[in-house]
Amino acid sequence: PPLPPLCSSAMAPLPCWLFPLISLLLSSSPWASPAEQSWLQPYDLLYSAGVQAFFQGDPSQSRDYLQGALHSSALLKQVKVSCQGQCQREAPFKPHMHDLSFVDAVLQRSECLEHCERLRLGPPSRHKVSRVVREEFQHREPYNYLQANYFKLGQIDTAIAAAHTFFVANPQHAQIRMDLGMYRKIKEIRWDNLRDLEALPHWEAYEEGVRHYNTQNYTQAILRLETSLKEAFVSLDECRALCDGTQEEETDRDTHQKVYEIIAARYVQVLKCRQACVQEIATKPGQKFPVHDFIPSHFHLLHSAYAEVGDGATAIESTLTFLLFHPHDGSAQDTLQQYRERFGEESGVQARENVRAYIEQSLGEKKLIFYAMEHLDISFEDPDVWTPEESVPEAVKNMLRAQKQSRAEEQEEARASEAQRGPLPFEGPTVTLDSHQLNGSHRVVLDGVLTQSECQELLRLAGSEDGTQERRSPHTPHEHFRSLSVPKAVKLAGVGAVASAGVRLFLDAGERSRRIVESYFRTEVPLHFSFTQLVCRTAAEGKQKGRVDLSHPVHADNCILDPEGQECWKEPPAYVHRDYSAVLYLNDNFEGGDLFFTELDAVTETAEVHPTCGRLAAFSSGGENPHGVRAVTSGRRCAIALWFTHSSEHAEKERKEAEELLIQMEVSSTQEDEILEGRTSQRSSAVDETTNPLGRKQRVSTTQSVRLTREEL
Repeated sequence: PPLPPLCSSAMAPLPCWLFPLISLLLSSSPWASPAEQSWLQPYDLLYSAGVQAFFQGDPSQSRDYLQGALHSSALLKQVKVSCQGQCQREAPFKPHMHDLSFVDAVLQRSECLEHCERLRLGPPSRHKVSRVVREEFQHREPYNYLQANYFKLGQIDTAIAAAHTFFVANPQHAQIRMDLGMYRKIKEIRWDNLRDLEALPHWEAYEEGVRHYNTQNYTQAILRLETSLKEAFVSLDECRALCDGTQEEETDRDTHQKVYEIIAARYVQVLKCRQACVQEIATKPGQKFPVHDFIPSHFHLLHSAYAEVGDGATAIESTLTFLLFHPHDGSAQDTLQQYRERFGEESGVQARENVRAYIEQSLGEKKLIFYAMEHLDISFEDPDVWTPEESVPEAVKNMLRAQKQSRAEEQEEARASEAQRGPLPFEGPTVTLDSHQLNGSHRVVLDGVLTQSECQELLRLAGSEDGTQERRSPHTPHEHFRSLSVPKAVKLAGVGAVASAGVRLFLDAGERSRRIVESYFRTEVPLHFSFTQLVCRTAAEGKQKGRVDLSHPVHADNCILDPEGQECWKEPPAYVHRDYSAVLYLNDNFEGGDLFFTELDAVTETAEVHPTCGRLAAFSSGGENPHGVRAVTSGRRCAIALWFTHSSEHAEKERKEAEELLIQMEVSSTQEDEILEGRTSQRSSAVDETTNPLGRKQRVSTTQSVRLTREEL
C-alpha cells in the first residue's frame, strides 16, 4: 500500500542523516561487555530501520527489523511490569511513615527499579521512545508494513494474518480494506489463518463466553467468562504497573512549583493513569468506546449461567460480587433472594475477595483524586459507573455536573446549528443524509436533483465522440479519464459536434446545484462558480486484477492534506479560494466508484456515498472534509464536479463567457426556426408539430422530407 515518504513521515521520526548509522547502532559492538550485549534492542530504532529498508525496496530486511521491533516492544513491557512487581515487594511503602522514612522508601524503590531495568534494558535513555512511535505501535502500524513485505516475499498466509491484525485495530482504514479484498481474490489461501496476531486473551475469551451464553451453552460460557475475568485482571495489573513508569512531560507546568506541589501533581498523574486502565482493557481494539461496566458485566452473566447448571453456591457468590459494584440494584437483590430460596442458604458464601480488594483500591485512589480536584484544580473523568455517590464530595459533584451540562449545551448547539439548515430552493430534491448521518460537518447528500431522462441526456453529452479524447487517468493507470468543461462544451455545440440542448442542461444542472448549496448551508455571501467539469472514469479492460489503488486519492479541495501531521495547510498550490464542493452523479451502472470521507489521517473513514442518477453530494472544501473515490473496477462512472467560491475575483469567468455565447447561439437558433416555419408552411400544409424528449418544439412533415439550403435559411 502507498505510504508517505520516509524522512517526512511520522513513521520514521528520526532525522534522515541518522539512518546510515542505524545498522551500526543495532549491531553488537566488538568492544561491548557481555552485559551490554544482552541488553534489549530499542524497538523504535528497529522500527525505523524496518521502515528505511521498506522504502529502499528490501522486504526481507524490512520484515526482520519490524518483527524484531514488535518482539522488543513486547519484552520491554514485560520487563517493566516485572520490575515494578519485584520492587513493590523489595521496597514496600509502610503505613504511618514520617517524612524521612517515606523519602527513604521512595529512594529505595527508585534504586530498585533503576537496577532491575538497567540490568536487562541498559541505560534508561536507551529506551526513551517518542509519543509518535508509541502511538504507531498502539495503532499496529508495523503490521501494515509487514503485510506488504510478506506479500512481496510470497508469504501470502503470513501477509493475510498481518493484514488482518492491522485491520482489527483500524477497521476504517481504506487501504487495508482494499488489500484484504485483493487477498480474497487470490486462490489457494487458507482463511483459517485470518487471525489477530495481537489478540488480547481477555477479549477473545469474553466474546466467546458471551456467544456461548447467548446460545444457552452455559458450561462453555462459564469457562470462557471466568478465563476472561482472570486475564482481564492480569491486563489491568500490567497497565497499572506501567503507569508508575515514565509519564509525558507537561510543557505548561509552573517552573516555580514547590517540592510538594511537584510530588502531588506527579502522583495524581499516576493515579489518573491507573484509573484509566479499566477503560483501556474494556475497549476492544479498533473500537472507540469501551464496553459498558465491563468487569461487573461478567458477574451479571456468570450468576445466571451458574444457576442454569445448578451450581447454587457460585451463582450466589457471583450475585454477591455483582452487588459489590451496585449494592442498590433491586433486580440483583431479588435474584439473590430467589437463589437462596431455590438452592438454600449457602453458609460461608461471600463475594470474591480479589474483587472486593480491587474496589477498595480503586475507591481509595478516587478519594485522593477527588481531593485534588477540589483543592488543586485537577480535572478528572471517572471511568466507572459504579462509583458510590456518597464517596464523591459535594464540591466535586457540582464540578462534574457543570462539566456535563457544558458538554450537553455544546451538543445541543451543534444539533441546533444542523437543524437550522436552510430550505431547498425548489421542489423535487430531498435531503437523504445530513452532516450528523455522514459523521462530519458541513456535509449533505440529496436525491432528485436530476430526472432519469436528464441524466441520460448528460450521459450522451459525456459520451460524445466529438468531445474530448479519452486518456489515462491522472490518478491511476487502471482507469481511463474524460472530462468536459463548460467552455469546451459550448464550443463543441457551436460547431454542431454536440447537441446544444445537452449543453444547456449541463449549465442548468450546475446552477441548480449552486442554488441548493447556497441555500442549504445558508452561506452569508453569494456563491460563485469556481470551476465545473463533467467527468467520466472508465475501468480499463484487462487492468483490474490485483488492483489496490483508488480512483482518486484522499485529498481536501482548498488545502494541502498532511495526514502525518494531522493538518491541512491552506496555502498554494492548493485552490485556497474554494469554499464549497459538490458532485452531481449521473449513473450507477458500474462497480466501485463510491465517494468516501475520512479523518485528517486520510485513512479513517467516516462516511461513504454511493453514486446514483440525480444524487448530489455537497460539502465544505476545507480540511474538515477530506475525501477520495474508490476504484472503478467495471463500467463507466460519470458525474458533474463543481467547486464554488465566495470570492467574485475567483469566479469562473470562462463560464460566464461561455453562457453568453450559448445564449447567442440559442437566439440565433430560434430565429432560424422561425424562418424554417415560414418556408415550410409555404411548401407543405401537412406538417405536424411534435415535442421531443427535452420539451422543445420540432417540425415533422407527414408527406415529404423538407430540405432547405443554407442560402434559403
